[in-house]
Amino acid sequence: MRASPLAAPAGAPSRKKRLELDSDLDADCPTQKRTRSQPQPWLTPCLLPPSPLRAPDLVLAEATGSRFGPYILLEPEEGGRAFRALHCPTGTEYTCKVYSASEAMAVQEPYARLPPHEHVARPAEVLMGTQLLYAFFARTHGDMHSLVRHRRRLPEPQAAMLFRQMVAGLAHCHQHGLVLRDLKLHRFVFTNRERTKLVLENLEDACVLTGPDDSLWDKHACPAYVGPEILSSRASYSGKAADVWSLGVALFTMLAGHYPFQDSEPALLFGKIRRGAFALPEGLSAQARCLVRCLLRREPAERLTAMGILMHPWLREGPHPLASSQPHPREADQVVPDGLGPEETEEEEGDREVGLYS
Repeated sequence: MRASPLAAPAGAPSRKKRLELDSDLDADCPTQKRTRSQPQPWLTPCLLPPSPLRAPDLVLAEATGSRFGPYILLEPEEGGRAFRALHCPTGTEYTCKVYSASEAMAVQEPYARLPPHEHVARPAEVLMGTQLLYAFFARTHGDMHSLVRHRRRLPEPQAAMLFRQMVAGLAHCHQHGLVLRDLKLHRFVFTNRERTKLVLENLEDACVLTGPDDSLWDKHACPAYVGPEILSSRASYSGKAADVWSLGVALFTMLAGHYPFQDSEPALLFGKIRRGAFALPEGLSAQARCLVRCLLRREPAERLTAMGILMHPWLREGPHPLASSQPHPREADQVVPDGLGPEETEEEEGDREVGLYS
């Protein structure tokens, strides 16, 4: 059977979204998403122990927060889609994500399908209200996007250590019939203060496949990370191969400090992605350059699989140290205007060639 995104219950809002450009590496916050919700009492608890808070924090929370079961919800995060929360009996701090009850199936099924894995976060507890689902996740210590924005580019040994964990999480999802979609650096978060251990933040937007065919039809991705096949006029595309392309963009960004395809005009950005031409930064080892090129291939069938990436020599044998280089200049924010599709600018961009990072 051909795979398709999960169908929401009758009357539920559509989970499809048009291409929305992710913030660039100098932005303070990721592109906001809308809220969702529903219950999942049978979910396997997260294996990562949260950090207990000091007693004064708990007293302050009880004085200012909203109570829900044994938890107190504090100030909102990420534009109100998630909240800082405290578990009253233990004083443990969590992040509470709130979802709409109408999307119960879409929220729950990915976790039901996927066995626990050290690099994929799961809710520690899930509670159901009259209209909303409250999922409590262990607190994290920043994400990969913030780290790259701060460091500008990562040394190869550090990049390889972190990227290996990202690939392991993706390979686990693909192995069990999940396509992540909307894959980007923001979605990988650190579970320790040293920022050496990564997990996939959640399974939001994941598509549960109904068989071996991973064909998808909806155009669902972040423009900075979108694969050329999604921008084409093809009716369907390989969801797993699209995830791998996005992972290739993430790896390039970790090593270079900027996206492989950028332009101040969205139409030109999409044109560069469809052509698939990019320039690797100086100083990368041959193995690192090889892996990036194996992921950012225009033809989806020519890309490595997630399991194949884990077998690449750059991840198995350890990379060479990264040569020092100057950070890449800051790039302007990019916005995709309403009603403008990549096909509408095909002829125009063919007459206008610009530098890759102009």
